Parts: sequence; structure tokens; C-alpha cells
Amino acid sequence: MTAELALVLPGVVLLLVALLTAAGAALTQVRVADAARAGARAAALGESHGEILGVARELAGDGAAVRVSETDGYVVVEVSHDLAGPLRAAGLAARSSARALSEPGE
Repeated sequence: MTAELALVLPGVVLLLVALLTAAGAALTQVRVADAARAGARAAALGESHGEILGVARELAGDGAAVRVSETDGYVVVEVSHDLAGPLRAAGLAARSSARALSEPGE
């Protein structure tokens, strides 16, 4: 029983690490997408660029990069956040963008 456990345990641990890494990456992607949508929603309500940045940064979490730009009458909110764990060493990041029509008069 001990020899079998010694052979199987590293594989089980590796599988567990892979599953937790994938779950963390998926959670980060969902947070980034939610932050971009919330920022675009704030833009649609006519909030200032500072308020849009604040909303997006609050939802995306610490370490997120948020950029707000205007293109062809739309406000575009882009959010990115480095992934944690081994994926960070690979240089991978979660990214999302959302856009909304600028509020008239802004």
C-alpha cells in the first residue's frame, strides 16, 4: 500500500494544483469582466472618468490596470489583471473590455 501511495500521490498533488490554478484564473477573468462592465455602466450613467476608474478598480481588485478612453462617441473601459501562481511566471493576464455610449452633454 505504501509503494502505491508513493507513486500516485505526486500525480494527485499535481492534478490538484492544476485544478486550483485553473479555478483561480477563471475567477480572476470573471472579476475583470465584471469590473469592465460596471465601469461601462457608470459611463452610461454619465459618471466622471475618476468615478468610472474607481468603480472598475474596486471590483477588479488590487493590482488591476484600468484604462478609460473615448472612441466614436463610446466610452471604452479596459481592465487587466495578472494571474496568480504559476500563470504569473508565464506572463499571463486576464483582460476584458466593455463600452457604452457617452451620456449626451458630457
